[in-house]
Amino acid sequence: MKKYLIGLASLFAMFSVFGLASPKAQAETTVKIASDNAYAPFEFQNSNKEWVGIDVDLIKAVAKENNWKLDISFPGFDTAVNQLQSGQADGVIAGMSITDERKNLFDFSKPYYSSALTIATTKAKPISDYSELKGKTVGVKNGTAAQSWLQSNQSKYGYEIKTYSDGTHMYSALSSGNIVGVMDEVPVISYAITQGQDLAINLPAISLPGGYGFAVAKGKNAQLVKDFNKTLAQMKANGDYQKIVDKYTKASTKKATPKKEVYNIYSDNSFAPFEFQNSDKQYTGIDVDLLNAIAKDQGFTIKWNFVGFDAAVNALQAGQADAAMAGMSITDARKEVFNFSDAYYQANVTVAARKDEKIKSWEDLKGKTVGAKNGTVSYTYLTENKDKYGYKVKTFSDATSMYQSLQSGSIDAVMDDEPVIQYAIKQGQNMVTPLKAVPAGTYGFAVKKGSNPELIEMFNNGLADIKANGTYDQIKSKYLATGNSNNGKKTVSEKTLWGIIYNNWQQIAKGLLVTLELAVISFVLAVIVGVIFGFMSVSPSKLLRGIARVYVDLNRSIPLLVLIFFLFFGIPNLMQSITGQQSPINEFVAGVIALTLNESSYIAEIFRGGVNAVPLGQTEASRSLGVSYLTTMRKVVLPQAVKITTPSLINQFIITLKDTTLVSTIGLVELLQAGQIIVARNFQGFRVYGLIGLIYIIILLILMYVGRLVERRIK
Repeated sequence: MKKYLIGLASLFAMFSVFGLASPKAQAETTVKIASDNAYAPFEFQNSNKEWVGIDVDLIKAVAKENNWKLDISFPGFDTAVNQLQSGQADGVIAGMSITDERKNLFDFSKPYYSSALTIATTKAKPISDYSELKGKTVGVKNGTAAQSWLQSNQSKYGYEIKTYSDGTHMYSALSSGNIVGVMDEVPVISYAITQGQDLAINLPAISLPGGYGFAVAKGKNAQLVKDFNKTLAQMKANGDYQKIVDKYTKASTKKATPKKEVYNIYSDNSFAPFEFQNSDKQYTGIDVDLLNAIAKDQGFTIKWNFVGFDAAVNALQAGQADAAMAGMSITDARKEVFNFSDAYYQANVTVAARKDEKIKSWEDLKGKTVGAKNGTVSYTYLTENKDKYGYKVKTFSDATSMYQSLQSGSIDAVMDDEPVIQYAIKQGQNMVTPLKAVPAGTYGFAVKKGSNPELIEMFNNGLADIKANGTYDQIKSKYLATGNSNNGKKTVSEKTLWGIIYNNWQQIAKGLLVTLELAVISFVLAVIVGVIFGFMSVSPSKLLRGIARVYVDLNRSIPLLVLIFFLFFGIPNLMQSITGQQSPINEFVAGVIALTLNESSYIAEIFRGGVNAVPLGQTEASRSLGVSYLTTMRKVVLPQAVKITTPSLINQFIITLKDTTLVSTIGLVELLQAGQIIVARNFQGFRVYGLIGLIYIIILLILMYVGRLVERRIK
């Protein structure tokens, strides 16, 4: 029995050593890691809202190898370091440079990435020597090696330092002109340049002796550093480390060959945050930045044309556009006409109403009017469900007029893409979204069916690249995270009329100039053509009178807006189908032709009336003296007809000036379109349109006064 007990005790001891002790040794260790939140390609969120990047993949590989239970957070660089110092985090991996100062506070691993510092500027304002920074402001992220270097050399070069908590705001400040340069890590700046950002490096790089390291608090968690170093050495030896680096820094080798020197891309002009004008009057947005980055990645050149959604789609069908990038939902109906790229955005649509509207469910919309843009998924959804919920649908051609109708109370709610509504609310729109969003499919890059297949291939290849290297997520977060379209630029508040004038007078003036040019050129040509057909209409020849009658009646019977569309969209489509070549006609030329045709028919009638108003006896007296018909018309009838018709011609010029607003429908940025673009950014419709109306009133009152003055002098 004694031997049996001794044997049992021995067996239990062996179990304890080999059975029970082993699980204890192999138990997961919970490790809290803090990191940055916007430092591509080291850490950033992908399109699935997952945190990825060189640092993220590396620490996950280390955790897996060492059986860590990884608890990783992304509070930002400053907060991550503070959490490490306060003991809230066990370690930090955040592109953290190893410096002597930091070694006093932290214990670092061996460097896992070598780096250097440099200063980047915009391409238009390069700096080639540090002495050129004197008196200027350089941006830098707080707590970085770049900040330490700038502070150490500030007295030497005489620049000012502006500190930012993150790279997003720092680079935005550079693009808006608030600072002349930024100092950052070379791989970060180089990465941004390869993705198409407006950056240039003309200064030599400054080597960082330490490189990037994984950090723990001084004297604590030494085992974590030991495990990191051991795993890093293994990953470098077996190639896993290089695979992680290449995943985020190496571009795809898949590239199609461009078949054109420049591709014309048509887009919307007031669809924030996908395409809109920023405070610098430059078009920007998710679509703009995405396609620019893809074009840079794939090596093709594009030319943007921001004409509005309907005009963009029509231009694509007419062959004037090579492609459209305008938040365009991929639908079965559109697939019959267009070829689409891979989807680049998952869209939802939602309903927005004023805050004072008591709408909590779809049933609450009964008897109300809901607005939607024509041809959108929102419009389709609303029309399909209007009988179910009992609301009325009102169609709009653009977002600006739709949202203004909501604020003015002419409609009770709107349905639009969720990010668009969220952006509008962030810009101060008095709206709420009381209903659950509705899945609305995806957005795609479109070409005309059977045309430009290489564009689709290049887009898809480039989209895959920028998703892999983090650019895609940077672009999305740039516009969806804060909704700020000013890019840090200091401007006067646009809640006052003075603020609107102060910030936008150049854009308004440019639109007014286009309006005047369009009106003057069209009217001069219309007078020439009108006089010719006017004389033909009073000619003794039946043939000439018949031709004049057909010309006048035909042009007067076509609505001007239909004529504009026919010239800009219809004829180019016909020409392309016959010749296979795109029409060179642009918005301004199409507008001039349409206005000339329309106004000349009325001017022809004015001249016909003026000629007939000259007493017939004068013509007969001239002819009886042996003067030819043409000479009689030129020296006897025409001078009197001009005096008679001058007031009417001035009135017709006023009509022509007002008719120029119709040309905005095909994308010409004249005075009205300039106002619509401003409203799309600041949502101050009452003040902006009031200002535009005031400008028209002033100009037209002056013309009316001139007309009356001329009329009095003639009398």
